[in-house]
Amino acid sequence: MSKRLLFYLPSLSAGGAERVCSHLANYWAEAGHRVLVATLSAPETDHYRLHASVKRCSLGLLVASSNPAVAVWRNVQRIQRLRGLLRKVAPDAVVAFMAWPSVILAFARVGFRHIICIGSERMHSPSWPLGPIWERLRSVSYGWLDGITALTEASAVWLRAHTRARRVAVIPNPIPYPLPDHPPYLDPFSVGMPGRKRLLAIGRLSHEKGFDLLLASFSELARNFESWELVILGEGKLRPDLERQIASLGLSGRVYLPGVVGNVGAWLSSAELFVLSSRSEGFGNVLGEALAYGLPAVSFDCDSGPRAIIRHGVDGLLIPAGDTAGLSNALSRLMRDDHLRAEMAARATEARQRFAIHRVAGAWEQLIESLRESRLDSRNDG
Repeated sequence: MSKRLLFYLPSLSAGGAERVCSHLANYWAEAGHRVLVATLSAPETDHYRLHASVKRCSLGLLVASSNPAVAVWRNVQRIQRLRGLLRKVAPDAVVAFMAWPSVILAFARVGFRHIICIGSERMHSPSWPLGPIWERLRSVSYGWLDGITALTEASAVWLRAHTRARRVAVIPNPIPYPLPDHPPYLDPFSVGMPGRKRLLAIGRLSHEKGFDLLLASFSELARNFESWELVILGEGKLRPDLERQIASLGLSGRVYLPGVVGNVGAWLSSAELFVLSSRSEGFGNVLGEALAYGLPAVSFDCDSGPRAIIRHGVDGLLIPAGDTAGLSNALSRLMRDDHLRAEMAARATEARQRFAIHRVAGAWEQLIESLRESRLDSRNDG
């Protein structure tokens, strides 16, 4: 039976939550459901493509606030505009992506008890504090939603303990294979030196992604592994700092920062090994995508995410968070051993089924249906 589904999030710019939203929206649209994606940003800023039948709506108000009073007023407006959309569309279910949009949804759903409203946390909350006001709002308002989803059990445990959420379900992100291409396109063989083996990393050039730690580790390897290069895909405010670090470590010509690309699959196919150096992750989409493309992976075992994706010693290696020497040793182990990399690569592709879109979408559908049944039971009991 076709359902009306509404997704609400700040934007569809390049990012993990945005990517997952587009994958789920497209999957359900292809399955015949009526899907609407509503953002605060304009569609012109979208990084991800949506299925032709997915409706796209901009509610505006994705702007910085100059002071607390303006921030309060803008959030009141966001609530009002989302309420107007709920009234107009009358969806069967609404999913808000990320913490503060989930809070907005909790306020907006007052008076719309017939609509299933689900908040969706995309990061590990203890590692990403919202600030005292938003933390308090989240703690209370999550109890007004029908359910909350978390990406890992560690995140779910925290939400159960620190919010009034009535139900917290663990649903991982889907890992589509092959990845869809979209602009900007960049030929992976236009970067680096021909004949070198490629160690690949992907993420925002920001503190939490730990690329400064990765550069420190790679600097210990570069001299002994002259046939290897490191490529870090992504963009962010730390680019100047990372470029200075590359120069100071003497890694110019061995490390490349091509920026954001839309043909990530081609870049994964061009690599021999993947590395995740994050200080914090909600899930680690790129880690799952690397495995799906047959890349063994080395990752810091940070607060949440990687340990739910990598099977240590099977398709990759987990290293204690922040242990740069351990990261160097693990990378060295795989960089020098072609046979071990091949063994892990063969098992890595099992991620295609472990995180297949139909499995993840099925978990979402089961959650929505169980919440609907609970709603009907409570009405009958009343």
